Order: sequence, then C-alpha cells, then structure tokens
Amino acid sequence: MSRRRQATTASPLELRLEALKEATELGAARIDASLCDVSWQVLERASTRRTLSAEHTVVGFFGATGSGKSSLFNAVAGQDLARTAAIRPTTNQPLAGIWGRDGADPLLDWLGVQERHTLDSPLRLEKKGFFGSEKEANGLILLDLPDFDSTMAANREIATKLAGQVDVLIWVLDPQKYADAAVHHDFIRPLATHGSVTLVVLNQIDKLRDEERGPVMESLQSILLADGLENPKLLGVSALTGEGVDNLAREIARVVTERGATTRRLTADVASVAERMGEGSTLEELKLPGQIATKTLTGELASAAGVDTVVGAVRRSYRLDAHKKTGWPLTRWLAKVRPDPLRRLNLKSQDVNPRLNRTSLPAPGAAQKAQADSAVRHFAAEASEGAPEAWQGAIRRAARAGGDTLPDELDQAIANTDIGARKGAWWWPVVSLIQWISLVTALAGALWLGALFAAQYFQFTVPEAPKVEGFPVPTLMVFIGILLGIVLGLATGLVARIGSAGRARKARKALHAAVGAVAIRSVVEPVNAELTRHNLFIGALARAGK
Repeated sequence: MSRRRQATTASPLELRLEALKEATELGAARIDASLCDVSWQVLERASTRRTLSAEHTVVGFFGATGSGKSSLFNAVAGQDLARTAAIRPTTNQPLAGIWGRDGADPLLDWLGVQERHTLDSPLRLEKKGFFGSEKEANGLILLDLPDFDSTMAANREIATKLAGQVDVLIWVLDPQKYADAAVHHDFIRPLATHGSVTLVVLNQIDKLRDEERGPVMESLQSILLADGLENPKLLGVSALTGEGVDNLAREIARVVTERGATTRRLTADVASVAERMGEGSTLEELKLPGQIATKTLTGELASAAGVDTVVGAVRRSYRLDAHKKTGWPLTRWLAKVRPDPLRRLNLKSQDVNPRLNRTSLPAPGAAQKAQADSAVRHFAAEASEGAPEAWQGAIRRAARAGGDTLPDELDQAIANTDIGARKGAWWWPVVSLIQWISLVTALAGALWLGALFAAQYFQFTVPEAPKVEGFPVPTLMVFIGILLGIVLGLATGLVARIGSAGRARKARKALHAAVGAVAIRSVVEPVNAELTRHNLFIGALARAGK
C-alpha cells in the first residue's frame, strides 16, 4: 500500500531518478564502469540541484573565442558587466547577472561562480492576450562563461563543468566558425538530447549581407539537425547593432517564467544517460530457460558425471542379487564369488553420512570435463541470446560460477540417491523356497534310490518302491527335483533380466532427478538470477528514459 501511495505522489522526475538509480545498481559490473560513474554523477547533481533554489533558472552563454559571447551577454543584461576586448580569451572566470538575489547564493556557490552582479532592470515577457500584459522574468541567473575552445585547460574545464550544471544552454556561434567540427562534435552533439533546454544563437549576423543570411541560417539548421537536435531553436542576433537581442531576451524571459527548465534539464540528463546505458541493446526482456533447455543440460551433465555407468551397475547388480537369492542352492556360492558392481562403486554401503558420502566412480576425464563445460556454455549461450555482450558475459560467468565444485556436487548427488541398491524383489523368497523344495525332493529321491541299492547289494529283502505310471517314485523325485531346479533357473534368469531393466530405468530417473537438482542449483538458478537482473535493468532504463 505504501509503495502504491508513493508511486502516485512522486513526481515524474523523481520516478525517473529512482529508475536511473535502480538501473545503475543493476548494471554495476555489467556495463562500462565509466558510464556508471557518469550516472552516479548525474544522480548526485540532480539531488543537489533539487535542494537548491527552485525559484531561479540558470541560463549559461557558451561560445568559442571570437563569437562575441560576452558582448551578447552585456547586450541582454543591458549593462557592461562582462569584459570585452580584442585580446582573446577575455573571460577567464564565470560571471553571473542575477535578477532576484534572494536564495541565489547557495546555488551560485554550488556552480562555483564567484563574480556576481545583481540587476534591477527586469527582463520582461510580453503576453499578447486579450488583456495585454507583461510578466517580469524574476529569478534569472545569467552566466557568461569562459570560451569552451580556450587554449587554457582551466577555462575549458570550467565551461565543460558548467555545461553539465546550468538549466538552460545557449550556444553562441558566429558566421565564421558556426560549422567548426570541434564545436559541434565536442559540445553540441553530446548534449543533443537536451533540445528542450537548448537555444542556438548566431551572433554577428550584421557581418552577413542580406542575401547571405538565409543560406547561412539554413546551413546551420541542417548541421544542428545532424548533431541530433530535434527542432532546434535558432536565432540570429547582433550584439553590436542590437538586432535580435530583444527576441533573445524575450525567449530567455519566457523560459524563466515557465519555471520548468530545471526539471526539463534534469530529465534530459537522466534520459541521456539511460540512452547511453541501453546502447547496443534491443531493450527487450530475455526469457528464462524453459524445461527443454534444463532437461538437455541435465542430460549432458548426467552423462558426464557417469550416470550411465551407475545405471549399468544397477542392472548387473540386480541380476547378481537375483541369482544369489533364487539360483540353484548348490551353485549359489558361485554368484557370491563374483564382485558386486554397485559395491565397487561404493553405492551399496550401509550407514553412510550423506555429507561425506562419495562414489568410487573414476575421476572425470578430459572428455567428460569438456562435455560438462560445453553443456554449461551452450545453456548460457542460449539463455543470453539477444543480450548485449557485457550482459552475455555476466550470464556466462553466472553459469560457470560453480564450475570448480560442480563435479563434486554431481558425485555427491549420485552417491546419495536412492537407487534401490539393497532392495530385493517380492518373488525372490518364493522362488528360493521352491528351489530348496526341489533340491530336497531330488536329494530325498536320491537317498531313497541309494537305500534300495544298498539293500539289494547286501541281499536284504525290502518292499518294492511305489510307482506312478510305471516310474518309480524315488526316480521321479530325483528327475522332478533336478528338472524343476533347471526350469526355475532359466525362468528366474529371464525374469531377473526384465526386473533389472525396470530397476535400471527407476535408477536412471532418480539419478537424473538428483543431477537435475544440482544443475538447477548450480547453473540454472544463477543464470535465471542474472536474466532477471537484466530484465529489471531493461525495465528501469525504460522508466528512466521514457
């Protein structure tokens, strides 16, 4: 509820700033570090500017040497405040003309402007309505700044710093250097997104003949459009003759009286950084890996971890146990001599500690390691498809973050999976009982025949053995007992094969589930977390730049 209330009361600029902060935090170590630094500077600058006077609008005059910037400043101010001379540069420190001094000093301290002049004669904005009136542009701070192409590094640094701080940018150009590539590439173009708080002035227009003015203004307009300024505001003036100065002063007064330049400037700053953060991206959210991708990864990791070896051991161990329990009693000992494949893999022990339990599977070889690594890389590549390269790298790193411990985790998962290693079948005791009965029957018949033979040998008179269908009972007992043992042996062998296949399928399913849990924990979840972070980053950029 509190978030919803905050969202309804926060201003659009506040929401943009919060979104940019969120995007910067989410993009840390995923986007260019210098871009993150720029974003934090914008956020800090916005925070500071919003705590200072909201009643003042800071308008800066920026220009190259020889553009007549200081002369134009004096013409707009109506007083000779800025020093002008033929020697260049003439402006070494920023100078402020202030209309409405109350509350302006903290703002000027932040701007670093020491030379300050309070002006009484107000700039006026004419309103041509039904009731014609004028409104004073009180709350204006007009700055004359050092030349931004100065050979003195300090002057250039001051101009660059204040270009990032003032509310309104006025670029003062002259007919001789209005197309200078350095001016447009280094200053106007990087701030092209700030068109709503930018005004371009072609000074010294008096030096052009009447027929030259139109083509020059059109040429400058096309250059500004190429710089990225949308619908650039362009005025032609002459500080020497006063032509166009009133129009410029009225335009400045209009911006000041609207009281929205500060917000528009900060909004443009946020949008500009957000746009740079999103360069090279489609700004589309990435889908989380589906079940098919996870199942494929699990299968590859299971194969690399030796699940097939374990499944084969389960099959052979079941058949061996079946023979031990259901084979002919006289030959069962042969099965006990044969080694149990599961016991050799340490998967048939009793009373094991799950935290310490490990298999005796062979250590992964180069082929198995390559298979596992390839599966993880392929999974990460599919998951990061469509993301910028920096985010693709972050997703790959997230997928491989647990690479050192992954083999041990897989081995432990296999070791602690219930594969029914010590579990028998319901029919084993039944068959075993029948086998013993058949053996006892055969032995009883053999003893009976032996007794009859001994009696005859020693000339004892004994009753004749009973017969069934002409066959002596003891002979039938021997043959039936042996035949039943052979038939049971063949039948149980077939049934054991079928049972071992079923036990192997269950073991494979259980092992794949265990390997899948490791894959999700060590690979899928870190990748999903990084994808979610990317999507939140994209959403924050969209909110910051919209």
